[in-house]
Amino acid sequence: MIKKEMIAMLLAGGQGSRLGVLTAKVAKPAVAFGGKYRIIDFPLSNCINSGVDTVGVLTQYQPLRLNTHIGIGIPWDLDRNVGGVTILPPYEKSASSEWYTGTANAVYQNLNYMETYNPDYVLILSGDHIYKMDYEVMLDFHKANKADVTIAAMPVPMEEAGRFGIVVTDEESRIKEFEEKPENPSSNLASMGIYIFNWSVLKEALVKLSEQPNCDFGKHIIPFCHENGKRLFAYEYNGYWKDVGTLNSYWEANMELIDIIPEFNLYEEFWKIYTNSANIPPQYISEQAVIDRCIISNGSEIYGEVHNSVLGGGVIIGEGSIIRDSILMRDVTIGKNCVIDKAIIAEDTEIGDNVIIGAGGEVLNKEKPGVYGGGLVTIGENSVIPSGVQIGKNTAISGVTSAEDYNNGMLGGGETLIKAGERI
Repeated sequence: MIKKEMIAMLLAGGQGSRLGVLTAKVAKPAVAFGGKYRIIDFPLSNCINSGVDTVGVLTQYQPLRLNTHIGIGIPWDLDRNVGGVTILPPYEKSASSEWYTGTANAVYQNLNYMETYNPDYVLILSGDHIYKMDYEVMLDFHKANKADVTIAAMPVPMEEAGRFGIVVTDEESRIKEFEEKPENPSSNLASMGIYIFNWSVLKEALVKLSEQPNCDFGKHIIPFCHENGKRLFAYEYNGYWKDVGTLNSYWEANMELIDIIPEFNLYEEFWKIYTNSANIPPQYISEQAVIDRCIISNGSEIYGEVHNSVLGGGVIIGEGSIIRDSILMRDVTIGKNCVIDKAIIAEDTEIGDNVIIGAGGEVLNKEKPGVYGGGLVTIGENSVIPSGVQIGKNTAISGVTSAEDYNNGMLGGGETLIKAGERI
């Protein structure tokens, strides 16, 4: 039998509805980040940097781009004969077929995969967080405390604690209480959704709770282990960690990369972030171009001005155009004499000439104020914006639009323009 000390189960099936049009056609872990990367690159790179060479990636929602990006795991050195990376979609069984209905249910449906490796420990990860962590150090902590379950946790502002699973620990870091998104949190030590389980403990909990609807680690598995007297410990992490589950947090995390002294450094030699990079030519900066504080990926052509922005590969900025505080993903084309302020523009989008994006004051988005806010303009992939139009703040656009879609050449602040057949 194959024997692995620790394997990882990476939950990457999330729809990411709070990212609006960015995840209409792609799973959240496959969304571009930091110019050349995708969000899932960070936990995958953490795995191989930590010596975890067996990773099951559980996919469900819109998995095509994610599957294509991961491939057989070559960029992360996870193309292995024994172990490596394995894509684990839901599948039809002889008795029934069902989707993954919760984080723990997804792992339960892949018990056979885990048993193949007869692991001592199983590491549970989320595919949609930006951070660097050495899981080997966390495993050493787990062993030193003779823990059954170790939860990675970090301090958060008390006013935000209600958004997380909260742990209350004693002076030895043993967990006394666990509260899932409490109204009145007892502490500010928040679960990061990263767990190490002894394999026997995890298997027992998954089997016992297999009939639990929408079985989830935070709501069901962790409380079950706690109530049954298992040794639960909190591994406190004090580095950079960002849940990029909302448009504002996604935009902020990208902007933090271009700080003069970035809190999250992509350029460290000892902890590299690996990705499946496209084979594209080098960037070209024209004589009249003006650039400051930017990340600009290969294949980009800059003929205008770019300030405080993150550009993916193959982006073209036309003459006379000015881009500020924006994220432009791969293969976005911006025409001439455009002004773009605080926008997130997804892949393969085409913007005409003389377009103003981010015009006017802030107005609440009418359809989804909780999603489209912060003064951002969000444009989904494969969209087309015609020449000469103006687009206000807190707006969302998806699809091939024409001049007739804009009232007097304007999409006012807070409006949403989704073409027929497109999703929001």
